[in-house]
Amino acid sequence: MVLAKSWTLKQHFKGHPTNSDFELKTAELPPLKNGEVLLEALFLSVDPYMRVVESKNSAFPIGTIVVTFSGWTSHSISDGKRLEKLPAEWPDSLPLSLALGTVGMPGLTAYFGLLDICGVKGGETVIVNAAAGAVGSVVGQIAKLKGCKVVGAAGSDEKIAYLKKVGFDVAFNYKTVESLEETLKKASPDGYDCYFDNVGGEFSNIVIPQMKTFGRIAICGAISTYNRTGLPPPGPPPEAVIYQQLRMEGFIVTRWQGDVRQKALRDLMTWTSAGKIQYHEYIVEGFENMPSAFMGMLKGENLGKAIVKA
Repeated sequence: MVLAKSWTLKQHFKGHPTNSDFELKTAELPPLKNGEVLLEALFLSVDPYMRVVESKNSAFPIGTIVVTFSGWTSHSISDGKRLEKLPAEWPDSLPLSLALGTVGMPGLTAYFGLLDICGVKGGETVIVNAAAGAVGSVVGQIAKLKGCKVVGAAGSDEKIAYLKKVGFDVAFNYKTVESLEETLKKASPDGYDCYFDNVGGEFSNIVIPQMKTFGRIAICGAISTYNRTGLPPPGPPPEAVIYQQLRMEGFIVTRWQGDVRQKALRDLMTWTSAGKIQYHEYIVEGFENMPSAFMGMLKGENLGKAIVKA
């Protein structure tokens, strides 16, 4: 008999989420049927990372490490159709938890957003916000690998120190600068070729007029507006987009599948193993702390990828 613990959404958030919005439930799982596997969570994020602890599916022997989307649950049963094995060449030197971060969905988001959506080239100038997060920190480091100048914005002095350590040319605390507009102008007087946006809102309204002609904007996230209760903030000035002939594109990383995705994972794994991409994980211990880890991430408490070790 296996008892599975699961966090469920008790009620939709009104503004920022609180502990009362979540409920922890326990349920007994049924015996496995042929073709099924029993999963146990090792690390959890929005995309749980798991191992097979019982199997009636020959494709997934007991002990197989997989990545899957199955919610905030300690154990679950799968028919194997949405399970992704770790790459066979995964080096022993890399923590398994990086499959949720630098060599997983956040890393792939940075990779495709910067290289495909922005089409960044050597010698260009890149601005990225939420730059010390799981996506932003990888964006900046890939841009440096490609020969770009990189400017990053984050929300604490600790995060700024980390960005400078991993090679950002300019990093600033957006919460403490007197003028975001002037800070951006000083960081790159000639403007920006590529803007990788994880934040949206007022930050974008200030960056976009400083884009160079034919600049590209990858819209990855809008964390500044996710928990709003009123009307959304006004968007960027349309005349800046028109006269500077800018290209803006939103994207979701699941667009890229098959061979291109596998190549991207191999690139990320190679760069990380070689120390060309550095990583920092914000690990919260205990399955019972899933909601607090989630709420802390929305408040920007994490440096790097926020994950829960079950």
